Amino acid sequence: MRLRLLGSSAGGGLPQWNCACPNCAAARAGEPGFARRTGDSLAFSADGSSWYVINASPDISVQLEAIESLHPSVREGPRNTPIRGVLLTDAELDHTLGLLQLRQGAKLDIYAAPPVLEALSSLFPVRRMVEPYAEFTWQEMRPGVCLPFFEGTITVSPFRLGGKPPRYAARSNPERAGESDWVVGIRLYDAATGGTAVYAPGVESWSPELESKLAEADLVLLDGTFWRSDELRGLGIGECRAAEMGHVPLSGRGGTLSRLAGVTAARKVLVHLNNTNPILRADSRERLEAKRLGVEIGYDGWEAEV
Repeated sequence: MRLRLLGSSAGGGLPQWNCACPNCAAARAGEPGFARRTGDSLAFSADGSSWYVINASPDISVQLEAIESLHPSVREGPRNTPIRGVLLTDAELDHTLGLLQLRQGAKLDIYAAPPVLEALSSLFPVRRMVEPYAEFTWQEMRPGVCLPFFEGTITVSPFRLGGKPPRYAARSNPERAGESDWVVGIRLYDAATGGTAVYAPGVESWSPELESKLAEADLVLLDGTFWRSDELRGLGIGECRAAEMGHVPLSGRGGTLSRLAGVTAARKVLVHLNNTNPILRADSRERLEAKRLGVEIGYDGWEAEV
């Protein structure tokens, strides 16, 4: 199974267009170690010829062009693509706006949990918007139900990560926020190699289900959005804490790094990194702490085989 990180940043990328935090300023100045980052997305393949993408960020067109193996083939005619479909871990704009970029006559299978499919039919009506342009087939992806891909070579097993709806959905029905499977993680199992990867870019809490999935994984790609719970407040950017935005911070008691210390996966990689996170600075104390624990920092173009 081949994996490619198309993007490694939380919403807004690095630098974010309206942000002058230290990291964004360093990225604009071209400082070493501050490569530009696009919205979080992962591609996987059984053979390197056909691919599925997990999450369609607003940067999806640029991301696909940046990797040659994801380009259309001249031999197959003027309009084609090795991308077979998209899996969505949630209904956030950062993970669904890219569907509009994929509308140019494409035939794609789109997989998502039931509340996400409903949101994309009503509150953010992407399904109706793309219908005149592309042939998308919308498929349910329910936590606990395995799905075969690449003729069964790879098994996709979605699992619940949380019930936080995107803001546009929470405001429409606040009394039911948190009830449904709005956020899922993806477990990928390769029958040919026996390898297992877990992709979880939005972790609301460190649940027993998440722990069980990580315990059996060879590769973990995990939510690294914020270093501190009050990161945005400390920079004067916003008042929301990490938990309010649906993320467990990396640091502190019960933080993701301390939890990852007990995970035995051969590789542990942080993804969905917010532009404000000090771990992005190569010489920072935060980066050194992650390195000491054997945790990698994901980046656009990162790849692996499992």
